[in-house]
Amino acid sequence: MTRQNPGLESYIKAARPRFEAMLAQMVEVPSISMDPQHAPDIRRTATLARQFLKALGADARIVETGGYPVVSGGWTTDTQHPTVTIYNHLDVQPAQEPEWRQPPFVFRKHNGRYHGRGTTDDKGPALTALLAARYAVEQGVPLNIRFLWELEEEIGSPHFAAALARRGAIPRPDSVVVSDTIWIAKGRPAIPYGLRGNVAARLSLRTGEIDAHSGLTGGAARNPLAELSELVSACVDSRTGRVKIPGFYDDVVLPTRAEIRSFLASGFQVNRFMRAYRFHTLRTTDPAEVLRRIWASPTFEVHGLAGGYHGPGVKTVVPGFGELKVSMRLVPNQRPHRTFGLLRRFVAKQNPRVTVTAEGMLEPFRGVFSGPYADAVRRAVRAGFGKEPAFIREGGSIGAVATMQHAWRVPILFMGLSLPEHGYHAPNEYFDWGQASGGMRAFATYFEELAALEGIGRVARRRRF
Repeated sequence: MTRQNPGLESYIKAARPRFEAMLAQMVEVPSISMDPQHAPDIRRTATLARQFLKALGADARIVETGGYPVVSGGWTTDTQHPTVTIYNHLDVQPAQEPEWRQPPFVFRKHNGRYHGRGTTDDKGPALTALLAARYAVEQGVPLNIRFLWELEEEIGSPHFAAALARRGAIPRPDSVVVSDTIWIAKGRPAIPYGLRGNVAARLSLRTGEIDAHSGLTGGAARNPLAELSELVSACVDSRTGRVKIPGFYDDVVLPTRAEIRSFLASGFQVNRFMRAYRFHTLRTTDPAEVLRRIWASPTFEVHGLAGGYHGPGVKTVVPGFGELKVSMRLVPNQRPHRTFGLLRRFVAKQNPRVTVTAEGMLEPFRGVFSGPYADAVRRAVRAGFGKEPAFIREGGSIGAVATMQHAWRVPILFMGLSLPEHGYHAPNEYFDWGQASGGMRAFATYFEELAALEGIGRVARRRRF
């Protein structure tokens, strides 16, 4: 067991009412970035976040971006001290699912659990890190601690780069910590060091102005849905998931044996994975292969096929229009624009009448799981939760991470606090005090660890970790 710091434990216990009160206020503002009707709520969230920072003695400002703003603030203890920036997002997913057992934007706490949309993704972790930073500042830790809270993460961070360009409002740090990820299993901390990128696209084909009666035109008329289905089969093997687009795998960096061993140390179980996502079968049940596929391999997925008739029964029409919605998850060193170009050229060769439209691109990210910064995270998480963490990758994307990497070229680490059962992007979302208190302990320890890395932090401005 890790030896506890009595002063920190007293601080965490005393901070609990404040944490719960702040989280309640945050949750009850429906900051849904993908719904334009909630634009006023996004602004209210930014204002509330600035108030929380100032109430704790930090400086804070709302930074305009041309889209939704970001909130920048924190403590500058000394210009000679190293600076760490903690990134979180305060926008949330919609909450229209019928499975909600309570109003999603009404905060409720019960037996150490905090219920409501945004509690675990990502408002609870953001406030956890904030209160830990306040403790570090009170203790005189020689570190500048900055916060960068985004309000467009759930829509792909389209204006985040514009925010970082405002260097007077958002100073460049020596390192970054992202707290927006999920453990694989409760009781076994997991630290991601990599994210997959993404290319989303629409494949559209119009063969007529209107739908036509198949009894009058079938056999002579082209069927866009059939042609698009054939095109999908040309792009990907549906049984194995192997992508058939020429050149697709050319730049892929395979995970090492050490990485696979670290993946397996995360507590992952195939049966639990299947239950969590209600799968009947998988393409493979080998744990190492499942983890390689969801964290370290690229994909081609079909998300929807539009066109024709979708009502009850069968209406015998030949559609005049069809559209496929697809995406490709990318891994290091695949590049989104190059991958989209491969798709567009392949589609043109297969069916030149199909139009390929890009719907968003995010770059993959691969950080470090060894070295001084990774060791500092490892020690901090062990101090926070009493167990050695596993270093893993994540299969999803966080657009802001690649943007920060390009803009700052500093070490970017992760310290997520969410659990699979918390309902990340799902109905009945919640966070819990166990993760919050452990998170405060972990972040407070990490700030001390970073202060001890001052020399390394300065070198990080000129060296890629």
